[in-house]
Amino acid sequence: MAARLKEKYKSEVVPLLQKEFGYKNIMQVPKLEKVVINMGMGAASQNIKVLDAAVEEMGKITGQKAKVNKTKKAISNFKIRENMPIACNVTLRGDRMYEFMDRLINVAIPRIRDFRGVPTRSFDGRGNYTLGVKEQIIFPEIEVDKVERIHGMDICVVTTAKTNGEARKLLQFMGMPFRNN
Repeated sequence: MAARLKEKYKSEVVPLLQKEFGYKNIMQVPKLEKVVINMGMGAASQNIKVLDAAVEEMGKITGQKAKVNKTKKAISNFKIRENMPIACNVTLRGDRMYEFMDRLINVAIPRIRDFRGVPTRSFDGRGNYTLGVKEQIIFPEIEVDKVERIHGMDICVVTTAKTNGEARKLLQFMGMPFRNN
């Protein structure tokens, strides 16, 4: 069964974008390429179990095993040695990506406290959008009682859009709740 958001993209979003930007060919229409989720765990330098818990939680959230990233060089002020595991990330593509975006837009983001919309300034100029989440407990897969430490994550949505305007319209038509400035 195809992801719900993928069906919405094909049936609703593509015609809206073609009308909005005047694309003649369906292949010109911007689409989601991948979603990269990153958790930087500075506390992992003192306690490695923190990173293990983060990897497990990210696996629950994304449905895919997280890759552990190690430091490239030593920084004595931060008590970090070379090749120390310090972060984890996941790259989602295809149906898993659409499934994650569907849950992010419709379930997780509305659970954020004092939520007034996601910022519109987080585009990079090439049609990619980055969103910072302060708490991993907004995802329903995480059991709040079993969480030892609250940590955030960066979610980077990579699109094939050429400009920020195209990417914003793409995400807006998919249901991303942008802030009204």
